Amino acid sequence: MPETSAEDRVGRRLRFRDLQVFFAVMQSGSMAKAAAQLGLTQPAVSDVVASLEQTFGVRLFDRNSRGVEPTIYGRAILRRGRAAFDELRQGIKDIQFLSDPAAGELKIGCPASVLGGSLLLAVERFRRQYPRVVLHFDEVTSPGSSFPSLHDRHHDLVIARISRPLADEDDMDIEVLFRDQLLFAADMSSAWARRRKIDPAELVDAQWILTAPDTLVYQSVADAFRDRGLAMPKASIVALSGHLRMFLLAGSPFVTVVPSSLLRFNAAKLALKILPVDLQVHGYPVAILTLKSRVLSPLVALFLGHIRTVARSIAASQ
Repeated sequence: MPETSAEDRVGRRLRFRDLQVFFAVMQSGSMAKAAAQLGLTQPAVSDVVASLEQTFGVRLFDRNSRGVEPTIYGRAILRRGRAAFDELRQGIKDIQFLSDPAAGELKIGCPASVLGGSLLLAVERFRRQYPRVVLHFDEVTSPGSSFPSLHDRHHDLVIARISRPLADEDDMDIEVLFRDQLLFAADMSSAWARRRKIDPAELVDAQWILTAPDTLVYQSVADAFRDRGLAMPKASIVALSGHLRMFLLAGSPFVTVVPSSLLRFNAAKLALKILPVDLQVHGYPVAILTLKSRVLSPLVALFLGHIRTVARSIAASQ
């Protein structure tokens, strides 16, 4: 009989479920946690891992008191197998979509300040049209750099503000939707809200809610005041979240800056006023980010269609 090659042996024995268990163990670092995640017993997960190690002829995990850690062989399977496993999962989703286009699930990464503003209209419209689609939203840091959740294929897409050019990220497709300008805001009952025009010099000594000095919002405000030959205002309260900054304005004499798409959507609900300040504070682009190497499902395309429609209206209103 001809000798069976390693490739033939692995091809005959390897199952989709085996890869699912392998990646769950890799991600969780524990067979017990992987079992709970997959709805299996720990012995069942251990048996799958043992079978994989026998199939490949190498140890894939080192066991210790804290759980498991991948060996060099396990990391090699992870590095080469992640994309293939993801494409198989995407294929299953595509088949489900073709058999029932109104069902499925999407995993989306975004800062709350992005989809908590005007783009929330796109989500609401999508939900009304496809009520059985499950949308998973996770908070991601924005502005971001490498967006690891995309590379780990945890998210189908990320919608985020970009702090710098990402031309060096040649493995990502980046579609800019609109540029989100920063606007000055105050509580509707404050003295600032009664003004028809505000000179930027008057705001230097105002009571401010600002982000930390190492953030893009702070730097954009500082640049705008410096360009007018003015000192940077001092913060009375420091808060990163745009939503929190808006809530802190309620009934207070403070002023702050908030992304236009967030403020315009929430100003009336929170009784806030966009202040008429003769000073433009540049914001940053809001973009859709996806992996070039990943084939997007038809459901992703439907969702992005709604996002683009609302984004065009935001851009036209600026």
